[in-house]
Amino acid sequence: MSDVMTKEQRKKTMSKIRSRSKLEDKVSKALWARGYRFRKNVKSLRGTPDIVIKKYKIVIFIDSCFWHVCPEHGNFPESNTQFWRNKLQQNKKRDEIVTTYYKQKGWFIMRVWEHELNNNVFDGTIDKISTFIDKAKKET
Repeated sequence: MSDVMTKEQRKKTMSKIRSRSKLEDKVSKALWARGYRFRKNVKSLRGTPDIVIKKYKIVIFIDSCFWHVCPEHGNFPESNTQFWRNKLQQNKKRDEIVTTYYKQKGWFIMRVWEHELNNNVFDGTIDKISTFIDKAKKET
């Protein structure tokens, strides 16, 4: 599929993308309702984790299927193909580096794909995140 927007329209659309998504807010709200207390989008930590519990050295990243090249749903745009391949592969490589960094520092790290949070499996994924946090708390 070729891009149906002009370069100016695409630039304007891309500039509207923010670092925090509605999906992250939905996950945060669900975890907060379950009694978990954390910080969101901590810029002082490598990779700006979406959810952080410093006391227990827990970081959680919510990765979008497009920007982080999901093996199930990731796809490359058909226009400006080489740029997007390079960009998205760099994102994927950076994710691997960040994951390795936290593991080496003794942090508990979890990555959740965007598709794991769609409506029909949202509660199950929140349960999975809760179990991860509880387990990490016990291990510290």
